[in-house]
Amino acid sequence: MADSGTRRPPVLAVDTATDACSVAAGAGGAEAWRHAVAPRGHAARVLAMIDEVLAELGVQVADLGGVAWCHGPGAFTGVRIAAGVAQGIAWAHRLPVIGVSTLAVLAQGAHRRFGATRVRVAMDARMGEVYWGEYALEEASALMRATAADRVCRPEAVPEAGAGEAWGGVGTGWGAYGEILAARCPGPERLDPEALPDARDLIPLARERLERGDVVAARDAVPVYLRDRVTG
Repeated sequence: MADSGTRRPPVLAVDTATDACSVAAGAGGAEAWRHAVAPRGHAARVLAMIDEVLAELGVQVADLGGVAWCHGPGAFTGVRIAAGVAQGIAWAHRLPVIGVSTLAVLAQGAHRRFGATRVRVAMDARMGEVYWGEYALEEASALMRATAADRVCRPEAVPEAGAGEAWGGVGTGWGAYGEILAARCPGPERLDPEALPDARDLIPLARERLERGDVVAARDAVPVYLRDRVTG
């Protein structure tokens, strides 16, 4: 089922990198999505969610132009579940795969939900660390772009915010290490310390990557953990 206006094929997006399990699909100007906070319930839910969103849009898997997934950082088991789903669908139907940073998806969600144009993303990485990303809006594309490489570090080591800079903070790291992060980056315009990634925010990032050919084959869809030690 191709978009009759732009001829862009449908895209499926999957995320299981955190306590949230979410799936979204975009076809033409329509989107469908499912999102649930289901710690350790991802494997039991994700395939049914995919069936539901594709059925809602009247899309067959064979119609897809690509499969996108949050490739990490995140929980080891959760990221592997999404990798397996993306690889399985892509292998079976010879589809390209688009892996997107979980932190980028959180930043894109902040722009969608409250219009953020600069975001500091902090996900609780456990072991006394955070996954940290800094993103700013590219107005021409309406996409959040990384202004520094995603990293994992102790909250005391995140880069300090510049004076007078307007920004928002999202992610569970702000809930776990709020006082420490606020000392490094005081004065956010808005904080959402409970924010979790949502696959619907994967769709615009994946579409742009698909259209410029920045994709991989199923065999090359590998997780990005940002560190050698892993968390469950």
